Parts: sequence; C-alpha cells; structure tokens
Amino acid sequence: MEIKMPKLDVTMTEGTFLGWLVPDGTTVEEGEDLYTVGTDKVSADVPAPTAGVLRYGSAAEDETYAVGTTLGTLEV
Repeated sequence: MEIKMPKLDVTMTEGTFLGWLVPDGTTVEEGEDLYTVGTDKVSADVPAPTAGVLRYGSAAEDETYAVGTTLGTLEV
C-alpha cells in the first residue's frame, strides 16, 4: 500500500514532508502516527491507514511534494 502526501484541507495542493516518526522496517498498527506533514497553515502527524511494515520511499525531509505523491509504502 502506498503512503501518499495527504490533502489536509480543501485548498491544499502540496505539503512539506517533515520526516518519519518511526524507523524504516518497523511493524506499525493501524492509526499509529507514521510521518509529519506541514503546510503554510498547520503541521500534522499522519496515521497509518492499516497495519503493516513501513518502508521509506524517496521522500526527503523538508522537501515539498504535491498531494498524492508517494512518500513510502506499507507492506501488509
């Protein structure tokens, strides 16, 4: 399952990836916070949509990505 840049509000078109909250290869539970995203209005921790093993993608900290860009994956 792909982990993507979320759309935090109706006007959001991009966000800044602020970093992972758990190490690569960690087994996570549904609802566990995986990473932090920032916009000009807010920063938010984004939870896992399902349980699985987190695998980092090519997302770099403090880089801006369009909504829907794949940041990593969850192996379920």
